[in-house]
Amino acid sequence: MDPLKTQTQQETRLHFLDYWRIIRIRKTVILAVFLLVVITATLVTFILPESFSSTARIIVNRDSSDIPSLTEMARPTYYDPYFIQTEFEVISSELVLSNVIAAKDLNNAWAAKYNGGSPLKPQETMRLIRGMLSLRPARNTTIIDISVYNQDAKEAATLANDIAEAYREYRLADGRQLALGGINALEKKITEQNALVEKATGQLNELRRNLGISDYEAAGSGPSPLIESDLYRSFEKMKVDYEIRYESLLTTYRGLTNQSKESLRYVLPKIEPDLALTGMLDELRAVKQGINAKQSELGKDHPELIKLFSHEQLLETSINDHVEGSLKALDTRISDAKAQLDKVITYLATAKSNDLHRSEATLPYFDQKRKVEELKQFQQVLEKKINYEEISVALPKTAQVKILERAQPGIKPVRPNKPLNIILGVVIGLVVGVGLAFFIEYLDTSVKTIDDVERALQSPVLGVIPQNVGYLIEEGVESPHAEAYRVLRTNLLFARKDDKLNTAAVVSAGAGEGKSTTVVNLATVFAQSGQRVLVVDSDLRRPTLHKLLRLTNNIGLTNYLLKQNTIDEVVQTTSVPTLHFMASGKLPSSSLGILSSTQMKDLIGELKMRYDFVFFDSPPIMGVSDASILASEVDLTIQVIQYRRYPQPMNIRAKQLIEKVGGNLVGIVLNNINMSQDESYYYYSGYYHDYYAQSEEAMETPAGVKPEADKSKTEIKQKY
Repeated sequence: MDPLKTQTQQETRLHFLDYWRIIRIRKTVILAVFLLVVITATLVTFILPESFSSTARIIVNRDSSDIPSLTEMARPTYYDPYFIQTEFEVISSELVLSNVIAAKDLNNAWAAKYNGGSPLKPQETMRLIRGMLSLRPARNTTIIDISVYNQDAKEAATLANDIAEAYREYRLADGRQLALGGINALEKKITEQNALVEKATGQLNELRRNLGISDYEAAGSGPSPLIESDLYRSFEKMKVDYEIRYESLLTTYRGLTNQSKESLRYVLPKIEPDLALTGMLDELRAVKQGINAKQSELGKDHPELIKLFSHEQLLETSINDHVEGSLKALDTRISDAKAQLDKVITYLATAKSNDLHRSEATLPYFDQKRKVEELKQFQQVLEKKINYEEISVALPKTAQVKILERAQPGIKPVRPNKPLNIILGVVIGLVVGVGLAFFIEYLDTSVKTIDDVERALQSPVLGVIPQNVGYLIEEGVESPHAEAYRVLRTNLLFARKDDKLNTAAVVSAGAGEGKSTTVVNLATVFAQSGQRVLVVDSDLRRPTLHKLLRLTNNIGLTNYLLKQNTIDEVVQTTSVPTLHFMASGKLPSSSLGILSSTQMKDLIGELKMRYDFVFFDSPPIMGVSDASILASEVDLTIQVIQYRRYPQPMNIRAKQLIEKVGGNLVGIVLNNINMSQDESYYYYSGYYHDYYAQSEEAMETPAGVKPEADKSKTEIKQKY
């Protein structure tokens, strides 16, 4: 497999605690967005001008009369949401609002209030009214509430009542206009229809005379064809019977002609009873039996035997003649059946042909007849409709629009709804803040959890280091951060496949991920356990370990590799007796590739024999080639990844570079974890400190004596 190829990440599902962790981490973003939205909503709510509301209630009905028409029964009205919605559009349309504007001269009345004294255009006034107007239906009824919002309570009530009145007048006028216009249109249409009927009837009578249509034919809707008569149906049935008979005889005859005369004499009686043939066959059988019986007693020249032979020959001839006659008779029957079948077929074909010619000849007449009938039917419909409409206009009308309640000036303003707006601001601010936090978290591809590391890099996590750790060489064995590195040491020892593997390089993808601190503290933990440990600062370009250990960098690794000093001369001691340090030394510009030299490999081999463990600090592996070279020369490689710093693809690339040069990556150290935000990491380090601290405190404090608060321990807990 290509080590540079990015491994496919498995899809994971977030647990509830993961959502809570994201909220805790991004609480600053959530709080900032929440406060911004709430403050904005509150300010806008108190800045907006107050408005009063007045409502007029009307009941609307479909156009109908108090007395039902002649063709329908009285039916109760029912709720139709489509009708109500249609009336909403009518009320807010130009047809109604233009009447309100004209009646109250609102173009001039609102000039000073809304346009600085200049008269408003009708469309501008209508737009203002629509902005004030709100229509709402009463549930499951035909009642509509016409509400108007305005800064002037009296003006709101007046405008609501004017709109209700204008809508009622529009419905009444529209109903009358539609009814009278419909009657006029019907009268004009029926006059045209009468002329069409008269003209079509004259054409029909002329076609009847020319085609010779009888009264019997004219009474029907079309010509009476022979094929629909009982005689034609009997011939159809006869044709089927003749076809069956003909096929049966023909099949029998074909089966008989394929057999010999000897077999035919026995087959024919089975097909059709033949007493004569059966009798001759029985007589022939008796003669043959007599011949067989007397041949043994009498000689062949005996007169009686000769007589039997003659009789047998006569019977054979008669039987053969009879069989031939039967076949000829069967053939004659087949010919007769075929002739009868052909006769019936000819009759049926002639009948169909005659019907076809007659139908084609009389088709124009019956087409014209149907046309006349359709015209007359439509004429009758028009006559009935105009009669109904005239009666409907004369009948008293049901009130199409009735005003139930007139609008009254409002007592207190209803807009803006301050409590509702603030509550909505709180809800929207919280939703937007949380949504933005999760969106930022989605865009953040850095390492966040141990699962991210193990899923993306397919490597185990050896240790989890908390945030703001100190240097164990200064804090001592009882440091609150020591247990995290002791866990790292234990996991590293178990991760080795061979006890002889004692040289390790600590690398990272980018700068500032804490690899130098990890090297110093991990080496300190090994040294505090009594093992001889050497720390080598292999970051030749930006050495920092000598500053952490407060030692000199005048001589070191480069001096040994350039054969200027021996190992004993470049190794320095530290405050921990078993912990030694080799600085990087000064790097000449002409010796940038010194780590890949033979002297470096020899040095690693020499240090393996002198020390129990040797740790190498290295530069970022994505920046220079030194870290890759070092990873290929030592026994073990540890990759440090800082929590929420670099994208996962960068860490994956660093791991692939280690594997590409043949490095033995034993695991990952997840560094700089914020324990106060990610409580799930507490048990990786903080738990041990609290456990041991409480145990020691219980051992040192006498029973019944309340221990005093230790200042240093209080400060340590604050870091978590």
